[in-house]
Amino acid sequence: MLAFSSKHVGSEVQTSLQMKRSRECCVEDDLMAVSLNVDMAVSLLDNEDVRVMMQGCSMVKIRSSRWQKSRNLRLLDDGLTVWCESTKSSLAVTEVECVREGCQSEALRQLSGSVPEGQCFTVVFRGARKSLDLLCPCEDEARHWVRGLRTLKEHVANMSQKQKLDQYPRADQNQDGKMSYDEVKRLLQMINIDLSEQYARSLFKRCDRSGDGRLDHVEIEEFCRELLRRPELDAVFRHYSSNGCVLATAELRDFLGDQGEDASLNHAQSLILTYELNDWAQKNQFMTQNGFTMYMLSRENDVVNPDHARVYQDMSYPLAHYFISSSHNTYLTKDQVTSASSTEPYIRALNQGCRCVELDCWDGDKGEPVIYHGHTLTSKVPFKEVIETIAQYAFKVSPYPLILSLENHCSVEQQAVMAKHLRTILGNKLLTKPLSAQPPKDLPSPEELKGRILVKGKKQIPHLGQLGKAGSCASFSSSSEDEPANHHSIFFYVCICPSQVCSKLSPELSELVVYCRSVPFRGFENASEKPPNEMSSFSENEAHRLIKDSGKLFVRHNSRQLSRIYPSGQRLQSSNYDPQEMWNAGCQMVALNFQTPGEQMDLNQGRFLHNGRCGYILKPGFLCSPTSDFNPENTGGGPGHIPTQLTIRIISAQQLPKINTEKASSIVDPQVWVEIHGVAIDNARNKTQRIDNNGFNPRWDCTLSFQLQVPELALVRFVVEDHDHTAKNDFVGQFTLPFMSLRTGYRHVHLLKADGSSLSPSTLFIHVKVTLKGVPIKTVSERIALAKRKA
Repeated sequence: MLAFSSKHVGSEVQTSLQMKRSRECCVEDDLMAVSLNVDMAVSLLDNEDVRVMMQGCSMVKIRSSRWQKSRNLRLLDDGLTVWCESTKSSLAVTEVECVREGCQSEALRQLSGSVPEGQCFTVVFRGARKSLDLLCPCEDEARHWVRGLRTLKEHVANMSQKQKLDQYPRADQNQDGKMSYDEVKRLLQMINIDLSEQYARSLFKRCDRSGDGRLDHVEIEEFCRELLRRPELDAVFRHYSSNGCVLATAELRDFLGDQGEDASLNHAQSLILTYELNDWAQKNQFMTQNGFTMYMLSRENDVVNPDHARVYQDMSYPLAHYFISSSHNTYLTKDQVTSASSTEPYIRALNQGCRCVELDCWDGDKGEPVIYHGHTLTSKVPFKEVIETIAQYAFKVSPYPLILSLENHCSVEQQAVMAKHLRTILGNKLLTKPLSAQPPKDLPSPEELKGRILVKGKKQIPHLGQLGKAGSCASFSSSSEDEPANHHSIFFYVCICPSQVCSKLSPELSELVVYCRSVPFRGFENASEKPPNEMSSFSENEAHRLIKDSGKLFVRHNSRQLSRIYPSGQRLQSSNYDPQEMWNAGCQMVALNFQTPGEQMDLNQGRFLHNGRCGYILKPGFLCSPTSDFNPENTGGGPGHIPTQLTIRIISAQQLPKINTEKASSIVDPQVWVEIHGVAIDNARNKTQRIDNNGFNPRWDCTLSFQLQVPELALVRFVVEDHDHTAKNDFVGQFTLPFMSLRTGYRHVHLLKADGSSLSPSTLFIHVKVTLKGVPIKTVSERIALAKRKA
């Protein structure tokens, strides 16, 4: 089956082993390992939904009530591509992030009632590509397409390279022994090789000696040889291969051991079965150079510890012991003055693992509260729609508690409406009473609150309730949740003229606040006497001041009380502050504008990358003790001090995109920055030299070293820029991860775009070495944990 020519690959590899032929001959034979003859799995052909999709359907694409166009869609035989006959364009199943049933997009919701909900669905794509809203002719057709797209998406995600070869339709569709560009591209999709369109077409044209737009067997071999050529990977392969042609199982095991991975023969054999495409080599438990390249480029060899892709931390500590992924002004799509308010940002934030979303609530028309940025030109979205969206998406990504941060500007009457919607829409997901009748010494844990939604807001205080009955206020906290207040001055004015300084609070809404009662910050005195369910919000400026003036006390405060930090009101463009400084002080809810890409959101994404992306990260132990001596402003020799040497060799990059797409001759001049974000003494950045005019395979071989004092708080950020002599360098891609999730050895870093979506196929190839107290270590988190126990 696996052949480009009449030669039998297995016998050629065997001959190479016996005669120890030159490496060049061996590589040429190994390149025959990619199959052009692949069959679709019977299981997919038997799937009724897939069959219906292949027959095609005439649908309506909807953008608004006025923009609706007919579209004829059908699934191609490759099972990977949906073809639109109307526009002669296509979409790949691999690009689909999710499929939403019914009227769950902004455009479809606006048409709710005028279009049959059961006939509608939305295809959401990865990255910046706009979602696709479709209306089918009947509900059955819509169900087939929704289920079919989900089936295909899951099928592709779960298959090994070998299965992809074995189970998809023949890439050479007309079986003439030649392949067009589209057939070659389909083959690459099947075996999960992602190429930039520009490079793939250029390489295809270069290999098409006959100029007829089709590659024969010899030309396909050349195409694959050039496609998989990686001299820096070849060098690693040759170092571990005794003959330079293949890796025996024991040799692959030795390589895995040096990588700090499972160095068992069973694991080495499983990798061969998964990534080796040569039948003979796989049967005899060898890995060819192409198989090695496929493995090294796979997610299995990613720089991030794969064990951290699941929830691996203890989730039974009090809520205050966790960093909690938090969003500010979640409803906004862009800036804070003129942008649209929408339910879509809530969906995106929740799908990113966000566990605290903000709702700015104001009185709306017809007695229905709305959410928007008050006293600005931002549009309004009904409170009810936001709660319906939250109810649907709250626990799709993370099972752990979701906190609704209410900034309440509503009248008592509309507060009661808010409470009604919260109860009726969220149902038993909404936490309405404490888990225990006894006063808590600490907050409950994420594990205890699994699947529950908590309301953060003001709560009526019993002894002030009588004051409310006398015609004054039911609460003495400020009307704006995020306005710091001085307790004593507020209380003074309550006595004199309460109606001028505070808003009344609806009892119905007050009852829903259980563990997140918003109160003004009253200082660090008598910390042990404060109820654990009281929490305060701090502006970024106030938090900075507390960290600088009373860092150790702030850490102790945050060991028991929840703190929410929010951006300055002067950030009209929804820019963000540096969240790392707040995490260093143990602040849990460091709220950022998720809609604004940039370094700050990169750090946030990196901070919450591990622990299954569940939105809760257990803080280091020195941030969880009420008697902690950790001072985020002075960390020399104190708690968390584990001097660690990090050495990163930036070897090469692969397929970096052009930045100036308007200028055909423009080519990237890439350079790489490596940054450490942590406590002040650890903050550092260093860069490679630039490589002129090479974005496809630039090679640096540049070694950068960093000394870390508090590694448990550190984030490592890789940034690729296009060097510019006359202006600021252009951003190309980045990737950020916790130092504790970093894997040693030869790794690929899969770069992300500015908005946090994949920049595939762009990668960095690096080598990581970590030295703890002068001794090289192979698994970062386990060895540092061991060092802490010994200390």
